[in-house]
Amino acid sequence: MGRTRFHEMNCGIAQALEALGDWWTLLIVRNAFFGMRRFADFEADLGIAKNVLSSRLQHLVNHQILEKVNVGRQGARYEYRLTDKGEALLPVLTTLREWSDEWIYGKGNEPVIVKDRRTRRRVPKLQLKDADGRKLHRRDLRTVAGPGALAETHARFARRS
Repeated sequence: MGRTRFHEMNCGIAQALEALGDWWTLLIVRNAFFGMRRFADFEADLGIAKNVLSSRLQHLVNHQILEKVNVGRQGARYEYRLTDKGEALLPVLTTLREWSDEWIYGKGNEPVIVKDRRTRRRVPKLQLKDADGRKLHRRDLRTVAGPGALAETHARFARRS
């Protein structure tokens, strides 16, 4: 049974999931943030089959999250590097890690701590804030149909009001 596709769904989260693919993809992106670039390094670290890794890397290149760069001096040798689009996933990965630290591992059991390279202090938890810098909670938010919304999306939000 194949995985469900979201490419026709008019939803930003669904489209992000379509671009990112599956859990292997996020782990590859995580490793790219850690500085990993070579196929063999991804393969060894993740314990992933070559064909699966090759497919996921190509998916990330096709979605312009990674770029495949020939770094060979005498023949072809490729590395995979984050693009600007890939770098923009840092808050997504950070939020997933923070959620897991709180709800799965618990305070004091975090597998990875992220610190500011300059100050060596732990980076504060990401938070949604309003234009004045105040922390926002779910009850403070209101979702409305955006300029790219389809008629079904407008109808769903109209029923809620």
